[in-house]
Amino acid sequence: MTDSARFILTLAQLNPTVGDIAGNAAKARVARVQAKADGASLVVFPELFIAGYPPEDLVLKPSFQAACRAAIEELARETADGGPAMLIGSPWVDGGKLYNACALLDEGRIAAIRYKVNLPNYGVFDEKRVFARGPVSGPMTIRGLRIGVPICEDTWMEESEDYENVVECLAETGAEILIVPNGSPYARDKSDLRLSVQVARVMESNLPLVYLNQVGGQDELVFDGASFVLNADRTLGAQLPGFAESITTLIFARTKDGWRCEGPIAPVLEGDEGDYAACVLGLRDYVQKNGFPGVLMGVSGGIDSALCAAIAVDALGADRVRGVMLPFRFTAQVSLDDAADLAVRLGIRYEVLPIAQAVNGFEEILAGTFAGLPRDITEENLQARTRGTLLMAISNKTGAMVVTTGNKSEMSVGYATLYGDMNGGFNPIKDIYKTEVFRLCTLRNLWKPEGALGPDGEVIPVNIIVRPPTAELRENQTDQDSLPPYEILDGILERLVEREEPLSVIVAEGFDKDVVIRIDRLLNIAEYKRRQAAPGVKVTRRNFGRDRRYPITNKFRDLATALPVADEALLLRASKGSAEAFEG
Repeated sequence: MTDSARFILTLAQLNPTVGDIAGNAAKARVARVQAKADGASLVVFPELFIAGYPPEDLVLKPSFQAACRAAIEELARETADGGPAMLIGSPWVDGGKLYNACALLDEGRIAAIRYKVNLPNYGVFDEKRVFARGPVSGPMTIRGLRIGVPICEDTWMEESEDYENVVECLAETGAEILIVPNGSPYARDKSDLRLSVQVARVMESNLPLVYLNQVGGQDELVFDGASFVLNADRTLGAQLPGFAESITTLIFARTKDGWRCEGPIAPVLEGDEGDYAACVLGLRDYVQKNGFPGVLMGVSGGIDSALCAAIAVDALGADRVRGVMLPFRFTAQVSLDDAADLAVRLGIRYEVLPIAQAVNGFEEILAGTFAGLPRDITEENLQARTRGTLLMAISNKTGAMVVTTGNKSEMSVGYATLYGDMNGGFNPIKDIYKTEVFRLCTLRNLWKPEGALGPDGEVIPVNIIVRPPTAELRENQTDQDSLPPYEILDGILERLVEREEPLSVIVAEGFDKDVVIRIDRLLNIAEYKRRQAAPGVKVTRRNFGRDRRYPITNKFRDLATALPVADEALLLRASKGSAEAFEG
């Protein structure tokens, strides 16, 4: 096969760190060395790689913009060595405007720049705040091959007036291959959505498409990599692994039907396995990138802390995880036994610090202030606050980060306690419903993700998994305070949080009206507590944090009645034109 009949391309599916410009550039250099050894003509990096993604408002700092440009210029000079060209993402200032850009570096120069045209402004994305919309441009010529470079959202079609069909333009102006740098965060079942969107672009353009996604954790977001190549006939040309860095060199061969790739096909983690791997990677990178020596957590003998402990060991190794049992007079012996068993199975450092003296001390201090008032949940919550204080004290002394262990179900309705389950450094199961907590524990006893540092086999005692979950609700709670079974609770919450369904619709689906109204009320009044919670891994479509933003002060309540029908006859200026004239 002659050189004109093939094109060798290296995909650098790497894990950048936001703000670590020098470190990201060093990663790019390592990838280019490998690409050169593999005989590649081009090495490609994910979206905004030199800055790290997403840089949020950091990208607005002139000093940051200048540092990114200087790093790109230095990399460009290094391409004068005759090695492969680089296609690398960076913020870029042009004409006083800031763009999300992709730069082609070749033969010692910045040979071309392309700007992101369609800026996402939904869910976790807020790019219209920080970037200017770029112009639609044609393909780049790289070593004789015309390559179209739509950036991430430029391939995600929207039904809106301001959407520019970048792929159509590239196809019409002679592109032979599409290379799409991405910063696409993980969400459950998102791989199917990505694939279907990109297949549609291939069908429209009749061009092969390279989808390169970054990997790694950035605060609450986890990027799963899982980059892939689609041939023009929509067959899968290559599939890179998920949740791991990969520098993979591919050969595109020119055929009578255009360019085609036949590369490695790695398995893709989906469902519960994908969620577990995301939790591991999210916690690992939060700890590593923020420079913590390790983590510690309260180990209660319950299922939430057991899952968090297993995730922490898989992420960091047992030598960097410390478990602390903080028993009070209500702590059952079975909890003490199960917590100790878990610690042995995982191989973590473990200690028992009884808190009765501290709790009693607080109660004595407050005795005069509370005189004449009945005992209630206040005294019980002193346990959680005492545990939180002690864990934070150990954290301050040792530098280890506190892992919090509240699941999404109980955080939704306010059953996770501030300064106990919710406050600390990071929560790997913040976006995991209770029903999935049970599934993930069972899953981890049968499987662990590639690269996990924990032991094989049954690491979570079965007794913790099979123990009735009602035993983990607040001590001394009344029947009126109790929650419905978790299958029902999670079914309601999924419809309220993920789908934003009206209560009347949820009731019509078979859920008890009084229960639905009560859960909705608890969800609303717990907003202020969730705002004070630690960040945590996002795995669902809408998590508590980046993409579900409700006001704390909020008097609106859905009463589970039929939605009122709009009376269009009352609207005098019903046409779009008249509305625009009125606004003008």
